[in-house]
Amino acid sequence: MITDMRTRVRAGDPSVFGELFDRYARAVYNHAFRLTADWSVAEDVMSATFMEAWRLRGRVAEEGGSLRPWLLGVATNLARNHCRSNRRYRAAAAALAASGASVVEVPDHAEEVVGQVDDRRRLAATMAAMGALRRAEREVLVLCLWDGLEYAEAAEALGIPVGTVRSRLSRARTKLRKLVDSELAAEKREPARRPRQMNGDRATAVRPVPEGHR
Repeated sequence: MITDMRTRVRAGDPSVFGELFDRYARAVYNHAFRLTADWSVAEDVMSATFMEAWRLRGRVAEEGGSLRPWLLGVATNLARNHCRSNRRYRAAAAALAASGASVVEVPDHAEEVVGQVDDRRRLAATMAAMGALRRAEREVLVLCLWDGLEYAEAAEALGIPVGTVRSRLSRARTKLRKLVDSELAAEKREPARRPRQMNGDRATAVRPVPEGHR
């Protein structure tokens, strides 16, 4: 079934790209959001991902598993163009954290990194800490821990060796844990601040929707 889908993608079958969109659009949007911390940019990246996938269809291997890692890799490359510096990511993350919105859902397999995210205080600290990571570390962290890809799948998405994925993820987990603890400790020393409201009526749109099939 998967091989047949890969064959249809390589052949440029328009209907199969509709199937890919229906199956993976939510996963691509969530991934783009986690990399950019901006819901509007994530929407742009999601749309561009499927257009770029059409252009790159000839590069899809004939054999392999789910096409989800490939699509997330395309989305990662596109997201880089929108968020070339950590400064921009930190600014977007800070705005979302200040809004008080639940901007990201951390599944069970990420608990070893950031602990149980059960309140907005830790959520805001996590978003701020993500902005302090190097882009390469943030990408592998999002793919492996939030998107749930295996090391080999993340390596496919990023076009790097599996060993590089392992080493980057190890560094990212250690740094993120320390950064979150530091953010929380700093917050305890500072007086409470009123959450900043977001303009418009789309503030609730920043919460990623449940992901689809792998």
